[in-house]
Amino acid sequence: MIDHDVLERVLATAMRSGGDFAEIYAEDKRSTSAGLDDGRVEQVTSGRDRGAGIRVVAGDTTGFAHTADLSEAGLAAAAEAAASAARGGGGGAKIVALSQRQRQDVGRVERQPDTVAKADKVAVLTRMDQSARSAGASVVQVSAGYADSRKSVLVANTEGVLAEDSVVRTMARINVVADGDTGMQTGYQSVGHTIGWELFDRIDVDELAATAARQAITKLRARPAPSGSMPVVIKAGSGGVLFHEAVGHGLEADLVSKSASVYAGKVGELVASPLVTVVDDGTMDGEWGTRAFDDEGHATQRNVLIENGVLTDYMWDYLRTRRNGTVPSGDQARRGRGNGRRESYVHLPMVRMTNTFVLDGADDPDDIIRATDHGVYVAQLGGGSVNTATGDYVFGMVEAYLIENGEITEPIREGNLIGNGPQTLLDIDMLGNDFGMGNPGTCGKDGQGVPVGTGQPTLRVKALTVGGTAA
Repeated sequence: MIDHDVLERVLATAMRSGGDFAEIYAEDKRSTSAGLDDGRVEQVTSGRDRGAGIRVVAGDTTGFAHTADLSEAGLAAAAEAAASAARGGGGGAKIVALSQRQRQDVGRVERQPDTVAKADKVAVLTRMDQSARSAGASVVQVSAGYADSRKSVLVANTEGVLAEDSVVRTMARINVVADGDTGMQTGYQSVGHTIGWELFDRIDVDELAATAARQAITKLRARPAPSGSMPVVIKAGSGGVLFHEAVGHGLEADLVSKSASVYAGKVGELVASPLVTVVDDGTMDGEWGTRAFDDEGHATQRNVLIENGVLTDYMWDYLRTRRNGTVPSGDQARRGRGNGRRESYVHLPMVRMTNTFVLDGADDPDDIIRATDHGVYVAQLGGGSVNTATGDYVFGMVEAYLIENGEITEPIREGNLIGNGPQTLLDIDMLGNDFGMGNPGTCGKDGQGVPVGTGQPTLRVKALTVGGTAA
Protein backbone atom coordinates (compact mmCIF):
# COMPACT_ATOMS: atom_id res chain seq x y z
CA MET A 1 0.00 0.00 0.00
CA ILE A 2 2.83 2.43 0.92
CA ASP A 3 6.55 1.94 0.22
CA HIS A 4 8.61 1.30 3.33
CA ASP A 5 11.07 4.12 2.63
CA VAL A 6 8.11 6.51 2.35
CA LEU A 7 6.83 5.30 5.73
CA GLU A 8 10.21 5.96 7.32
CA ARG A 9 10.43 9.49 5.91
CA VAL A 10 6.88 10.35 6.98
CA LEU A 11 7.51 9.08 10.50
CA ALA A 12 10.66 11.18 10.66
CA THR A 13 8.59 14.21 9.62
CA ALA A 14 6.09 13.44 12.36
CA MET A 15 8.86 13.36 14.98
CA ARG A 16 10.63 16.49 13.79
CA SER A 17 8.83 18.77 16.23
CA GLY A 18 9.95 16.74 19.24
CA GLY A 19 7.28 14.05 19.59
CA ASP A 20 7.77 10.97 21.74
CA PHE A 21 5.95 8.54 19.46
CA ALA A 22 4.44 8.56 15.98
CA GLU A 23 2.31 6.07 14.09
CA ILE A 24 0.86 5.63 10.61
CA TYR A 25 -2.30 3.57 10.17
CA ALA A 26 -3.41 3.05 6.56
CA GLU A 27 -6.24 1.01 5.12
CA ASP A 28 -7.84 0.17 1.80
CA LYS A 29 -11.33 -1.25 2.23
CA ARG A 30 -13.69 -2.63 -0.41
CA SER A 31 -17.21 -3.59 0.59
CA THR A 32 -20.49 -4.83 -0.83
CA SER A 33 -23.94 -4.84 0.73
CA ALA A 34 -27.37 -5.89 -0.45
CA GLY A 35 -30.83 -5.57 1.04
CA LEU A 36 -34.14 -7.26 0.29
CA ASP A 37 -37.48 -6.13 1.67
CA ASP A 38 -40.77 -7.94 1.05
CA GLY A 39 -39.31 -9.90 -1.83
CA ARG A 40 -37.87 -6.88 -3.60
CA VAL A 41 -34.20 -6.01 -3.86
CA GLU A 42 -34.00 -2.53 -2.34
CA GLN A 43 -30.29 -1.90 -2.80
CA VAL A 44 -27.04 -3.45 -3.93
CA THR A 45 -24.03 -1.23 -3.28
CA SER A 46 -20.29 -1.49 -3.57
CA GLY A 47 -17.75 0.93 -2.25
CA ARG A 48 -14.10 1.59 -1.63
CA ASP A 49 -12.53 3.71 1.08
CA ARG A 50 -8.81 4.24 1.51
CA GLY A 51 -6.70 6.61 3.53
CA ALA A 52 -4.38 6.99 6.48
CA GLY A 53 -4.46 8.36 10.00
CA ILE A 54 -1.28 9.69 11.61
CA ARG A 55 -0.89 9.95 15.37
CA VAL A 56 1.85 11.86 17.18
CA VAL A 57 2.26 11.71 20.96
CA ALA A 58 4.19 14.36 22.87
CA GLY A 59 4.03 13.93 26.63
CA ASP A 60 0.37 13.68 27.58
CA THR A 61 -0.84 15.27 24.34
CA THR A 62 -1.88 13.39 21.22
CA GLY A 63 -2.13 14.99 17.82
CA PHE A 64 -4.05 13.20 15.08
CA ALA A 65 -4.69 13.91 11.42
CA HIS A 66 -6.15 11.77 8.63
CA THR A 67 -6.08 11.98 4.86
CA ALA A 68 -7.43 10.14 1.84
CA ASP A 69 -4.24 11.07 -0.04
CA LEU A 70 -1.73 8.21 0.28
CA SER A 71 0.98 9.96 -1.72
CA GLU A 72 4.14 10.91 0.15
CA ALA A 73 3.15 14.57 -0.01
CA GLY A 74 -0.31 13.85 1.39
CA LEU A 75 1.05 11.71 4.21
CA ALA A 76 3.74 14.28 5.05
CA ALA A 77 1.14 17.04 5.29
CA ALA A 78 -0.95 14.92 7.68
CA ALA A 79 2.17 14.10 9.72
CA GLU A 80 3.03 17.79 10.05
CA ALA A 81 -0.53 18.61 11.10
CA ALA A 82 -0.55 15.87 13.73
CA ALA A 83 2.87 16.90 15.05
CA SER A 84 1.80 20.52 15.25
CA ALA A 85 -1.27 19.53 17.23
CA ALA A 86 0.85 17.46 19.62
CA ARG A 87 3.59 20.00 20.19
CA GLY A 88 4.63 23.17 18.39
CA GLY A 89 8.21 24.21 17.65
CA GLY A 90 11.17 22.63 15.91
CA GLY A 91 13.54 20.00 17.09
CA GLY A 92 15.61 17.83 14.78
CA ALA A 93 14.79 14.46 13.29
CA LYS A 94 14.64 10.86 14.45
CA ILE A 95 15.66 8.01 12.16
CA VAL A 96 13.21 5.11 12.23
CA ALA A 97 14.13 1.59 11.08
CA LEU A 98 11.04 -0.50 10.40
CA SER A 99 10.98 -4.25 10.97
CA GLN A 100 8.28 -6.34 9.27
CA ARG A 101 6.14 -8.32 11.72
CA GLN A 102 5.21 -11.91 10.83
CA ARG A 103 1.46 -12.34 10.54
CA GLN A 104 0.00 -15.03 12.79
CA ASP A 105 -2.43 -17.43 11.13
CA VAL A 106 -5.93 -16.83 12.48
CA GLY A 107 -7.93 -18.23 9.58
CA ARG A 108 -7.76 -18.64 5.86
CA VAL A 109 -10.10 -17.29 3.20
CA GLU A 110 -11.05 -19.94 0.65
CA ARG A 111 -13.00 -17.69 -1.70
CA GLN A 112 -12.83 -13.91 -1.71
CA PRO A 113 -16.38 -12.46 -1.63
CA ASP A 114 -15.44 -9.74 -4.13
CA THR A 115 -14.94 -12.48 -6.76
CA VAL A 116 -18.57 -13.62 -6.37
CA ALA A 117 -21.23 -12.21 -8.71
CA LYS A 118 -23.70 -9.81 -7.12
CA ALA A 119 -26.52 -11.96 -8.50
CA ASP A 120 -25.30 -14.85 -6.33
CA LYS A 121 -25.33 -12.59 -3.27
CA VAL A 122 -28.89 -11.49 -4.00
CA ALA A 123 -29.85 -15.16 -4.46
CA VAL A 124 -28.90 -15.81 -0.83
CA LEU A 125 -31.37 -13.14 0.27
CA THR A 126 -34.09 -14.55 -1.97
CA ARG A 127 -33.63 -18.00 -0.47
CA MET A 128 -33.96 -16.61 3.05
CA ASP A 129 -37.08 -14.66 2.11
CA GLN A 130 -38.74 -17.75 0.63
CA SER A 131 -37.78 -19.96 3.57
CA ALA A 132 -39.17 -17.49 6.10
CA ARG A 133 -42.45 -17.06 4.24
CA SER A 134 -42.94 -20.80 3.94
CA ALA A 135 -43.18 -21.01 7.74
CA GLY A 136 -46.81 -19.91 7.73
CA ALA A 137 -49.43 -17.42 6.61
CA SER A 138 -48.88 -15.30 9.73
CA VAL A 139 -45.52 -14.12 8.34
CA VAL A 140 -46.33 -10.71 6.88
CA GLN A 141 -42.96 -9.07 6.40
CA VAL A 142 -39.41 -10.26 5.74
CA SER A 143 -36.28 -8.16 5.37
CA ALA A 144 -32.85 -9.66 4.73
CA GLY A 145 -29.39 -8.25 4.34
CA TYR A 146 -25.98 -9.32 3.11
CA ALA A 147 -22.59 -7.65 3.55
CA ASP A 148 -18.95 -8.42 2.91
CA SER A 149 -15.73 -6.48 3.20
CA ARG A 150 -12.08 -6.92 2.37
CA LYS A 151 -9.74 -4.56 4.18
CA SER A 152 -5.98 -4.26 3.73
CA VAL A 153 -4.32 -2.67 6.74
CA LEU A 154 -0.83 -1.32 7.36
CA VAL A 155 0.55 -0.03 10.68
CA ALA A 156 4.01 1.49 11.16
CA ASN A 157 5.38 3.39 14.13
CA THR A 158 8.55 4.93 15.51
CA GLU A 159 9.28 1.93 17.69
CA GLY A 160 10.01 -0.09 14.56
CA VAL A 161 6.66 -1.83 14.21
CA LEU A 162 5.57 -2.63 10.67
CA ALA A 163 2.49 -4.86 10.40
CA GLU A 164 0.38 -5.63 7.35
CA ASP A 165 -2.83 -7.61 7.29
CA SER A 166 -5.85 -8.41 5.14
CA VAL A 167 -9.19 -8.85 6.89
CA VAL A 168 -12.19 -10.44 5.13
CA ARG A 169 -15.63 -10.56 6.73
CA THR A 170 -18.91 -11.97 5.40
CA MET A 171 -22.34 -11.87 7.04
CA ALA A 172 -26.08 -12.26 6.47
CA ARG A 173 -29.09 -11.29 8.59
CA ILE A 174 -32.86 -11.68 8.49
CA ASN A 175 -35.76 -10.01 10.30
CA VAL A 176 -39.24 -11.56 10.22
CA VAL A 177 -42.55 -10.02 11.30
CA ALA A 178 -45.58 -12.19 12.09
CA ASP A 179 -49.10 -10.87 12.71
CA GLY A 180 -51.73 -12.41 14.98
CA ASP A 181 -54.13 -11.81 17.87
CA THR A 182 -51.38 -10.33 20.04
CA GLY A 183 -50.34 -7.89 17.33
CA MET A 184 -47.12 -7.98 15.38
CA GLN A 185 -44.15 -9.94 16.72
CA THR A 186 -40.62 -10.16 15.38
CA GLY A 187 -37.85 -12.71 15.00
CA TYR A 188 -34.23 -12.04 14.13
CA GLN A 189 -31.18 -14.11 13.21
CA SER A 190 -27.76 -13.31 11.81
CA VAL A 191 -24.52 -15.06 11.00
CA GLY A 192 -21.09 -13.63 10.32
CA HIS A 193 -17.47 -14.73 10.36
CA THR A 194 -14.03 -13.47 9.46
CA ILE A 195 -13.96 -15.71 6.40
CA GLY A 196 -15.01 -15.48 2.75
CA TRP A 197 -17.87 -16.76 0.61
CA GLU A 198 -17.30 -20.24 2.05
CA LEU A 199 -19.51 -19.04 4.92
CA PHE A 200 -22.48 -20.23 2.86
CA ASP A 201 -20.99 -23.69 2.48
CA ARG A 202 -20.82 -23.96 6.26
CA ILE A 203 -24.20 -22.59 7.31
CA ASP A 204 -27.71 -23.28 6.07
CA VAL A 205 -29.42 -19.96 5.27
CA ASP A 206 -32.78 -21.74 4.93
CA GLU A 207 -32.47 -22.91 8.52
CA LEU A 208 -31.39 -19.43 9.62
CA ALA A 209 -34.51 -17.92 8.05
CA ALA A 210 -36.76 -20.65 9.45
CA THR A 211 -35.44 -19.97 12.96
CA ALA A 212 -36.23 -16.26 12.69
CA ALA A 213 -39.73 -17.07 11.42
CA ARG A 214 -40.27 -19.56 14.23
CA GLN A 215 -39.31 -16.92 16.80
CA ALA A 216 -41.84 -14.46 15.43
CA ILE A 217 -44.65 -17.02 15.12
CA THR A 218 -44.00 -18.45 18.59
CA LYS A 219 -44.34 -15.02 20.17
CA LEU A 220 -47.85 -14.71 18.71
CA ARG A 221 -49.00 -17.14 21.39
CA ALA A 222 -46.65 -15.81 24.08
CA ARG A 223 -47.91 -14.42 27.35
CA PRO A 224 -46.53 -11.19 28.81
CA ALA A 225 -43.31 -11.67 30.76
CA PRO A 226 -43.55 -11.83 34.55
CA SER A 227 -42.00 -9.22 36.82
CA GLY A 228 -39.74 -9.60 39.82
CA SER A 229 -36.57 -11.29 40.99
CA MET A 230 -36.18 -14.92 39.92
CA PRO A 231 -33.65 -17.45 38.59
CA VAL A 232 -32.74 -16.93 34.93
CA VAL A 233 -31.20 -19.57 32.66
CA ILE A 234 -29.45 -18.27 29.54
CA LYS A 235 -28.97 -20.58 26.56
CA ALA A 236 -25.46 -21.26 25.24
CA GLY A 237 -24.21 -18.61 22.81
CA SER A 238 -27.20 -16.35 23.27
CA GLY A 239 -26.12 -14.44 26.37
CA GLY A 240 -22.53 -13.54 25.59
CA VAL A 241 -23.61 -10.00 24.76
CA LEU A 242 -24.62 -9.58 28.42
CA PHE A 243 -21.07 -10.31 29.55
CA HIS A 244 -19.65 -8.13 26.79
CA GLU A 245 -21.67 -5.14 28.00
CA ALA A 246 -22.05 -5.75 31.73
CA VAL A 247 -18.53 -7.05 32.38
CA GLY A 248 -16.27 -6.59 29.36
CA HIS A 249 -16.42 -2.81 29.08
CA GLY A 250 -15.60 -2.49 32.75
CA LEU A 251 -12.37 -4.43 32.12
CA GLU A 252 -11.09 -2.03 29.44
CA ALA A 253 -8.03 -0.24 30.81
CA ASP A 254 -8.98 3.22 29.55
CA LEU A 255 -12.19 3.17 31.57
CA VAL A 256 -10.34 1.69 34.54
CA SER A 257 -7.72 4.47 34.47
CA LYS A 258 -10.48 7.08 34.47
CA SER A 259 -12.12 5.43 37.51
CA ALA A 260 -15.13 4.88 35.26
CA SER A 261 -15.18 1.14 35.95
CA VAL A 262 -16.59 -0.75 38.88
CA TYR A 263 -13.60 -3.12 38.52
CA ALA A 264 -10.91 -0.47 39.06
CA GLY A 265 -8.30 -1.54 41.62
CA LYS A 266 -9.69 -5.06 42.03
CA VAL A 267 -7.03 -7.21 40.36
CA GLY A 268 -6.46 -10.26 42.56
CA GLU A 269 -9.90 -10.01 44.16
CA LEU A 270 -12.82 -12.43 43.83
CA VAL A 271 -15.25 -10.62 41.51
CA ALA A 272 -17.28 -13.58 40.20
CA SER A 273 -18.45 -17.03 41.13
CA PRO A 274 -15.50 -19.48 41.28
CA LEU A 275 -17.24 -21.27 38.39
CA VAL A 276 -16.56 -18.35 36.06
CA THR A 277 -13.57 -17.72 33.79
CA VAL A 278 -13.85 -14.83 31.31
CA VAL A 279 -11.54 -14.59 28.29
CA ASP A 280 -11.00 -12.08 25.49
CA ASP A 281 -9.37 -13.77 22.49
CA GLY A 282 -8.64 -12.05 19.19
CA THR A 283 -7.07 -15.19 17.71
CA MET A 284 -10.18 -17.42 17.53
CA ASP A 285 -10.28 -18.98 14.09
CA GLY A 286 -12.81 -17.22 11.88
CA GLU A 287 -14.81 -15.47 14.61
CA TRP A 288 -16.32 -12.03 14.01
CA GLY A 289 -13.88 -10.14 16.27
CA THR A 290 -10.77 -12.01 15.10
CA ARG A 291 -7.68 -10.23 13.76
CA ALA A 292 -4.04 -11.21 13.26
CA PHE A 293 -2.96 -7.78 14.53
CA ASP A 294 -4.77 -5.08 16.44
CA ASP A 295 -4.96 -1.57 15.01
CA GLU A 296 -1.67 -0.57 16.65
CA GLY A 297 0.20 -3.34 14.83
CA HIS A 298 0.56 -5.75 17.76
CA ALA A 299 -0.41 -9.41 17.55
CA THR A 300 -3.77 -10.25 19.05
CA GLN A 301 -3.78 -12.84 21.82
CA ARG A 302 -5.81 -14.80 24.31
CA ASN A 303 -6.24 -12.71 27.47
CA VAL A 304 -7.68 -14.37 30.59
CA LEU A 305 -9.45 -11.55 32.42
CA ILE A 306 -11.20 -13.43 35.21
CA GLU A 307 -9.98 -16.88 36.26
CA ASN A 308 -12.05 -19.05 38.59
CA GLY A 309 -13.78 -15.91 39.80
CA VAL A 310 -10.61 -13.88 40.44
CA LEU A 311 -9.87 -10.72 38.41
CA THR A 312 -6.47 -11.34 36.81
CA ASP A 313 -6.03 -8.47 34.35
CA TYR A 314 -7.61 -5.77 32.24
CA MET A 315 -7.55 -5.31 28.46
CA TRP A 316 -4.90 -2.86 27.26
CA ASP A 317 -3.86 -0.98 24.20
CA TYR A 318 -0.13 -0.52 23.74
CA LEU A 319 0.12 3.22 24.29
CA ARG A 320 -1.82 3.03 27.54
CA THR A 321 0.63 0.52 28.98
CA ARG A 322 3.48 2.68 27.71
CA ARG A 323 2.04 5.82 29.28
CA ASN A 324 1.39 4.06 32.58
CA GLY A 325 4.92 2.70 32.68
CA THR A 326 3.65 -0.88 32.64
CA VAL A 327 5.11 -2.13 29.36
CA PRO A 328 6.20 -5.65 30.34
CA SER A 329 9.36 -7.45 29.35
CA GLY A 330 10.75 -10.98 29.22
CA ASP A 331 8.19 -13.78 29.17
CA GLN A 332 5.36 -11.26 29.57
CA ALA A 333 6.46 -9.06 26.66
CA ARG A 334 3.22 -9.55 24.74
CA ARG A 335 0.97 -8.63 27.64
CA GLY A 336 -0.65 -5.25 27.32
CA ARG A 337 -0.99 -5.43 23.57
CA GLY A 338 -3.60 -6.66 21.15
CA ASN A 339 -6.70 -4.71 22.23
CA GLY A 340 -6.05 -1.38 20.52
CA ARG A 341 -8.84 -1.03 17.94
CA ARG A 342 -10.35 1.66 15.73
CA GLU A 343 -13.30 1.82 13.36
CA SER A 344 -11.32 3.22 10.44
CA TYR A 345 -8.37 5.39 9.47
CA VAL A 346 -10.27 8.54 10.50
CA HIS A 347 -10.41 7.35 14.13
CA LEU A 348 -7.92 7.10 16.95
CA PRO A 349 -7.45 3.64 18.49
CA MET A 350 -8.78 2.85 21.93
CA VAL A 351 -9.05 -0.19 24.19
CA ARG A 352 -11.70 -2.52 22.78
CA MET A 353 -12.81 -6.13 23.10
CA THR A 354 -12.37 -8.72 20.31
CA ASN A 355 -14.13 -12.05 21.06
CA THR A 356 -15.20 -12.08 24.71
CA PHE A 357 -16.69 -15.15 26.34
CA VAL A 358 -17.23 -17.31 29.43
CA LEU A 359 -15.56 -20.73 29.42
CA ASP A 360 -17.36 -24.06 29.82
CA GLY A 361 -18.43 -25.43 33.17
CA ALA A 362 -19.26 -28.99 34.22
CA ASP A 363 -23.08 -29.06 34.28
CA ASP A 364 -25.31 -30.75 31.72
CA PRO A 365 -27.63 -28.07 30.25
CA ASP A 366 -30.71 -30.26 30.81
CA ASP A 367 -29.74 -30.65 34.47
CA ILE A 368 -29.65 -26.87 34.82
CA ILE A 369 -33.26 -26.67 33.64
CA ARG A 370 -34.36 -29.58 35.84
CA ALA A 371 -32.72 -27.95 38.87
CA THR A 372 -34.73 -24.76 38.36
CA ASP A 373 -38.20 -24.98 39.91
CA HIS A 374 -39.37 -21.70 38.45
CA GLY A 375 -37.84 -18.87 36.50
CA VAL A 376 -37.15 -17.67 32.96
CA TYR A 377 -35.23 -19.36 30.15
CA VAL A 378 -33.66 -16.91 27.72
CA ALA A 379 -33.08 -18.48 24.30
CA GLN A 380 -31.83 -15.22 22.76
CA LEU A 381 -30.96 -11.87 24.30
CA GLY A 382 -31.51 -8.59 22.52
CA GLY A 383 -29.71 -5.30 22.80
CA GLY A 384 -28.81 -3.63 26.05
CA SER A 385 -26.80 -0.97 27.82
CA VAL A 386 -24.60 -0.70 30.90
CA ASN A 387 -23.30 1.97 33.24
CA THR A 388 -19.65 0.91 33.55
CA ALA A 389 -19.12 2.98 36.68
CA THR A 390 -21.78 1.02 38.59
CA GLY A 391 -22.18 -2.13 36.48
CA ASP A 392 -25.96 -1.68 36.26
CA TYR A 393 -27.48 -2.96 32.99
CA VAL A 394 -30.73 -3.53 31.11
CA PHE A 395 -31.19 -6.06 28.27
CA GLY A 396 -34.13 -6.99 26.12
CA MET A 397 -35.14 -10.60 25.48
CA VAL A 398 -35.72 -11.59 21.83
CA GLU A 399 -36.86 -15.11 22.70
CA ALA A 400 -37.69 -16.35 26.20
CA TYR A 401 -39.83 -18.94 28.01
CA LEU A 402 -41.12 -19.72 31.47
CA ILE A 403 -39.47 -22.47 33.52
CA GLU A 404 -42.03 -24.30 35.66
CA ASN A 405 -41.32 -27.35 37.79
CA GLY A 406 -37.98 -27.90 36.08
CA GLU A 407 -39.35 -27.73 32.53
CA ILE A 408 -39.39 -25.09 29.79
CA THR A 409 -43.05 -24.26 29.18
CA GLU A 410 -44.80 -21.19 27.72
CA PRO A 411 -43.15 -18.50 25.60
CA ILE A 412 -43.11 -14.96 27.00
CA ARG A 413 -42.70 -11.54 25.41
CA GLU A 414 -42.14 -7.88 26.26
CA GLY A 415 -39.56 -8.46 28.97
CA ASN A 416 -36.17 -7.11 30.03
CA LEU A 417 -33.40 -8.40 32.24
CA ILE A 418 -32.29 -5.85 34.80
CA GLY A 419 -29.22 -6.40 36.92
CA ASN A 420 -25.74 -5.45 38.03
CA GLY A 421 -22.70 -6.92 36.27
CA PRO A 422 -20.56 -7.68 39.33
CA GLN A 423 -23.53 -9.12 41.21
CA THR A 424 -24.57 -11.22 38.20
CA LEU A 425 -21.07 -12.72 38.01
CA LEU A 426 -21.24 -13.64 41.68
CA ASP A 427 -24.75 -15.10 41.33
CA ILE A 428 -23.91 -17.64 38.59
CA ASP A 429 -24.50 -20.92 40.40
CA MET A 430 -24.63 -23.42 37.50
CA LEU A 431 -22.49 -23.44 34.34
CA GLY A 432 -23.05 -25.77 31.39
CA ASN A 433 -20.61 -27.79 29.30
CA ASP A 434 -22.08 -26.70 25.93
CA PHE A 435 -20.09 -23.58 25.04
CA GLY A 436 -21.20 -21.71 21.92
CA MET A 437 -20.49 -18.40 20.21
CA GLY A 438 -23.36 -16.04 19.44
CA ASN A 439 -24.36 -13.76 16.59
CA PRO A 440 -21.91 -11.26 15.07
CA GLY A 441 -22.02 -7.93 16.84
CA THR A 442 -20.92 -4.32 16.45
CA CYS A 443 -19.70 -2.72 19.65
CA GLY A 444 -20.18 1.01 20.01
CA LYS A 445 -17.89 3.12 22.16
CA ASP A 446 -17.18 6.86 22.01
CA GLY A 447 -18.78 7.07 18.59
CA GLN A 448 -16.84 4.18 17.04
CA GLY A 449 -18.19 0.77 16.05
CA VAL A 450 -16.02 -2.33 15.67
CA PRO A 451 -16.88 -6.02 14.99
CA VAL A 452 -16.94 -8.22 18.10
CA GLY A 453 -17.79 -11.79 19.00
CA THR A 454 -19.41 -13.09 22.19
CA GLY A 455 -20.18 -16.49 23.67
CA GLN A 456 -20.89 -18.60 26.72
CA PRO A 457 -22.27 -22.00 27.77
CA THR A 458 -25.76 -22.41 29.18
CA LEU A 459 -25.73 -20.90 32.67
CA ARG A 460 -28.01 -20.02 35.54
CA VAL A 461 -28.07 -16.77 37.47
CA LYS A 462 -29.78 -17.53 40.76
CA ALA A 463 -31.51 -14.13 40.94
CA LEU A 464 -32.14 -11.50 38.27
CA THR A 465 -34.86 -8.89 37.98
CA VAL A 466 -37.22 -9.59 35.09
CA GLY A 467 -39.05 -6.48 33.96
CA GLY A 468 -42.20 -7.74 32.34
CA THR A 469 -45.69 -6.42 31.66
CA ALA A 470 -47.77 -9.22 33.21
CA ALA A 471 -50.32 -8.01 35.74
